Amino acid sequence: MSVLIKPIITEKTTADSELNNRYSFIVDTKANKIQIKDAIEATYGVSVEKVRTMNYGPKRSTRYTKTGIQHGKTNAIKKAIIQVAEGDIIDYYSNI
Repeated sequence: MSVLIKPIITEKTTADSELNNRYSFIVDTKANKIQIKDAIEATYGVSVEKVRTMNYGPKRSTRYTKTGIQHGKTNAIKKAIIQVAEGDIIDYYSNI
């Protein structure tokens, strides 16, 4: 099971990483905080101080078409905000 799916790179998370040493990732919905911490430490070689997680449910939508009503939804996701130790940094672009 791959715990880390992808990092979240936005203006808000970039500013948070520069100021507070916090990085954001989209993770597997079944992963717990200990698994997330171990995956970050193994992948990036940093020491993790704190892990915060947020569960987001699917967004549902309805469309009215010629053939009838179409129902749809997006996938549920889980975000994790990782705070690393002072002096450690995560470089997303080092292994490209």
